[in-house]
Amino acid sequence: MNEYLAGLTTEEINPDTQMIDECTTEQMLRLLNQEDAKVPAAVALEIPQISKAVDVLHRTLKNGGRMFYIGAGSSGRIGVLDASECPPTFGTDPELVQGYIAGGDSALRTAVEGFEDSEEEGIALIERCGVTDKDAVVGISASGSAAFVIAGLKRAAEKGAATIGVVNNKHSKLEAVCDICIAPVVGPEVIMGSTRMKAGSAQKLVLNMLTTCTMVKLGKTYNNLMVDLKASNNKLNDRSVRIVRAATGVDAETAGRYLKSASMSCKLAIMMIKTGLGATEAAATLERCEGNLKAAIRAGSRVV
Repeated sequence: MNEYLAGLTTEEINPDTQMIDECTTEQMLRLLNQEDAKVPAAVALEIPQISKAVDVLHRTLKNGGRMFYIGAGSSGRIGVLDASECPPTFGTDPELVQGYIAGGDSALRTAVEGFEDSEEEGIALIERCGVTDKDAVVGISASGSAAFVIAGLKRAAEKGAATIGVVNNKHSKLEAVCDICIAPVVGPEVIMGSTRMKAGSAQKLVLNMLTTCTMVKLGKTYNNLMVDLKASNNKLNDRSVRIVRAATGVDAETAGRYLKSASMSCKLAIMMIKTGLGATEAAATLERCEGNLKAAIRAGSRVV
C-alpha cells in the first residue's frame, strides 16, 4: 500500500456518508449538498495564497508572458475549461491562457488515467509549449501526487517560469515543487476518493478567482462589465448592446450604432461615447493606456 496516498485527506472515508446506499433520493441529495457547502469556506482560508498567485499572474501576463494550466484527470479537465473560457469572456488571444491535460485532448472525453504517472510526458509538455522565464505554470492535482504535474512544474521552474500549485491536501508532494501553493482542504469526499466532487468544486472556484482577478487587473473589465468580450453569436451580440448601454446610458439604437463603428468592440464603443473621440483616436488612446478603459476615458476627456 502506498503510505503517501493512504494518508491523504482526499482518500479518507467520510463518516457522515457511510450509509448513503441506504438513503432515499432526497436524503442522498441533502448529504451531497451539506458536503458541498463546506467548499467555499475551505477556499476562503486560501485567499492569502490565491492573492499572491494573482499578483504573479498579473505581472506575468502584463509583461508579455503566458499562463499554462497542467493537470491530469478531473483536475486537467477543470484547467482546460477555465483556460478555454478566457477568450470569449475577456477577449484574450487563445495563446495567453492555455490548458493541458495528461493524455492530450482525447483525455478530455475519455479517461486516460495512466498518463498522470508519467514524468516524461509532463516534461515533454513543458518543452512542446516552449515555456520560458516570462511564463507562469499552474499545476493542478487533488492528491498532489500526479507525477505528470510534479515533473512539469519542476521543468518549468528550471526554465525560470513562475510555478503555482492547486491541491486539496496540505504538505503534499506538489507543494514542494512550486513557488506558491494553494491548498483548499475540503475533507473526505461523499464517495471515497471521488475527487471530481468537493475537491473538483474547490479547484474550479480557485481557477475562477485566478483568471477573473488577473483579467480585472489587466483592465479587461469596466466596473464589473466584460467590455473585452468577443461577440461571436446572437446572445453575445445582445449582451454587447446591454453592456454599452449600462456603461454609458445610451439607448439600444445608439449603442448598436457605436458598436458597428467600433467593429463590435464594447470597449471602443464605450470609449467613443464617453469621450466623443472618433474610432481611430479612441483606439490609439486605449492603446496608450494599455487597454485600461477608465484611464483611457480620463486621458481622452482631457484631449476633448
